[in-house]
Amino acid sequence: MNELTIKLKTGDEIKGVLTRSFKYQDTDLEVLTEENKETLVFSLDEICYIRFLSPPAGIGRGGRGTLEEVQTIAGETFQVTVPANGKFLKGFLGLLPGESNQTIFFTDSGVRYRQDARYTGQILHDQGLVSTDKLEAALKLQEEQAHRGDDAAILLADAVDEVDPHEAQRHEMHHARVGDILVESGLVTREQVEAAFKSQKGKKLQVGELLIMKGLITEEQLLSALATKFRLRFVDLETVIPSEAALGAISEGLATRLRVFPISLEGRKLVVATCAPTDLTIGDNLRFSTNFAPELVVAPSRQILAAIDKYYRNRVETVDTLLNAMKGEAESVTIEEEVDDTRLLFEPDSKIISLVNRILIDAYRRGASDIHFEPGAGNEPLNIRYRIDGECVHAHKVSASYKGAITVRIKIMADLNIAERRRPQSGKILLRYRQQMLEYRVEITPMVGGREGAVLRLLAASKPLPLAGLGLLSHNLERFIDILDKPHGIILCVGPTGSGKTTTLHSALGHINTQERKIWTAEDPVEITQAGLCQVQVNAKIGFNFAEALRSFLRADPDVIMIGEMRDAETSKIAIEASLTGHLVFSTLHTNSAPEAAVRLIEMGMDPFNFSDALLGILAQRLAKRLCAACRKPARDQRQRYDEVVAALRQIAGDREGVIPDFKEANFMKAVGCEECAGTGYKGRIALHELMVGTEKVKVAVRRGVGMDELRSIAMDEGMWTLKMDGLVKVLRGETDLEQILKVCM
Repeated sequence: MNELTIKLKTGDEIKGVLTRSFKYQDTDLEVLTEENKETLVFSLDEICYIRFLSPPAGIGRGGRGTLEEVQTIAGETFQVTVPANGKFLKGFLGLLPGESNQTIFFTDSGVRYRQDARYTGQILHDQGLVSTDKLEAALKLQEEQAHRGDDAAILLADAVDEVDPHEAQRHEMHHARVGDILVESGLVTREQVEAAFKSQKGKKLQVGELLIMKGLITEEQLLSALATKFRLRFVDLETVIPSEAALGAISEGLATRLRVFPISLEGRKLVVATCAPTDLTIGDNLRFSTNFAPELVVAPSRQILAAIDKYYRNRVETVDTLLNAMKGEAESVTIEEEVDDTRLLFEPDSKIISLVNRILIDAYRRGASDIHFEPGAGNEPLNIRYRIDGECVHAHKVSASYKGAITVRIKIMADLNIAERRRPQSGKILLRYRQQMLEYRVEITPMVGGREGAVLRLLAASKPLPLAGLGLLSHNLERFIDILDKPHGIILCVGPTGSGKTTTLHSALGHINTQERKIWTAEDPVEITQAGLCQVQVNAKIGFNFAEALRSFLRADPDVIMIGEMRDAETSKIAIEASLTGHLVFSTLHTNSAPEAAVRLIEMGMDPFNFSDALLGILAQRLAKRLCAACRKPARDQRQRYDEVVAALRQIAGDREGVIPDFKEANFMKAVGCEECAGTGYKGRIALHELMVGTEKVKVAVRRGVGMDELRSIAMDEGMWTLKMDGLVKVLRGETDLEQILKVCM
């Protein structure tokens, strides 16, 4: 019987002896354990490697074999000889050097990488791809360079863009040695590599990518050498038809970000094509994201991109595929009935019920603010998109045969009329998921061809942020707190839909929410709740609008009133009058800037004298993407970026003091991309603010009815920073980048 030690993927070790022979086609192992003296069966899928004190029957130490380096997912690295007859169904054998006769069986799913210990040049020579003369010339040149002290590792340190020093050892064989591989193979000379690097401008490229661009090698030559070196199969994707299960295992976004393409899925083994076999993080990301054991194969990047475009862009998912991709979500979803607060738990016996539940939860987990159900015409599929961090991203594409049923299911959940297909309908869905109350505001809109589009806005129950958490610069924060301390007047928060106006107002209310104050709010819908506030939900269906709520509040002895939105002249007039009679009033308005809001209200017919007297301040805001804190890195060209931002600031603000920080205080960061941010380099959003305080000069200008440009100039003289100025300062602080600011600011 064979004594052995099993290393599990969990890191545990188990010693024992085989109780039955271990054969080529086996998928498990039966062992009598040393510690408990019990017979256990282990699946090879849960094993990292097995160390035998003597080789299994039929595997000798003689004969031909190749010397390889193998690293397991547990992080252990072995130098072993792999015999020609050492391949098994679920892994391969490696013979440890020396006279110990110890043999290791590596499971395919437990190997992080394996590579041939021969130099790549020797491999290509053995395969007849490089001549002896060319190989000898390359090796001679390499030796001469080494004598001159021109170490390849030093040269290639610049080939990788800002490699983390802690990652250097991990990438030593698979990343920084790519140039060595190409030089020793005779495909390029070291002088060619140096010349290529010197000719670069701007962002430096990786070695292989640079040499391909320079025409010194082809991508196929590079990948052929690397595939042989790292014991990977080279595939022609033009002749491969991927399985539906494999396509369902990897999303289009993940495939595009990692530049990989799934080919097949058998059991736990997911075969994936990559054009970057030296990047160890690809296998790690796939293992984490898919929960499968990836087997990497090599294919040219052009084939991978073409395959993604062909099989993902027009891929229509079946309900079964979607249900398999989003396992286990529907079972924990409870539909909340708002009227009597009774809960009805839907068992996932219907595919459509389960699918809609899982889409709603999937959107919540991915941080989406909106879900768009967009039915195609005729037999075209139903396209589902999520709005994440302000941008719509493709999520799913469902077969046309299900689009009617999905719309009906949404209507049922929102308590809408399923027979009405000609008029728009509005409703809400309440879900309880893992002790979290989720509210979806539903809007069903009829489209041409008898179709109905649905948009669901996710309103997760949340608490107000403290003022310091709003991202207000100290310049704006001090002035905003100052106007919040006033006993009466009107404060407006303006901006487009979804710019965080309600969040800001609730933070302001939280700042002044004390036992001595009575605060009423009228909202549609109530998105944020906080103790101490009397919050009211308006209901247009019964005629209970903002104006009616405001009239009611004035008879209910308020100190502070918050109106969700000043949608019409009547509401605006009552709000201004309330602020003149000893009440502090908060509200929102849909305008692009703070000065524009004042001009708009005057144009709506508000009395300029009353409005100017009531005005405490107008806060305009936008949301821009925030750089991912987990992967952002300092930008190299700090001085150049500083000069560009300062020039933009001076163009807006002139030479006003206190606006432009010193270069020593600047901290420019750049987007990189990691697992946390799905490779985008951005995660979450940051608010940009423009605060126009109702100073005496601003009030006089409003009373005179000046135009927007003149009012902006006066407000800036009084200390207002525009949205773009605020954004540029946050670029200087490394919180976002210039590209994101230019997307949201004029």
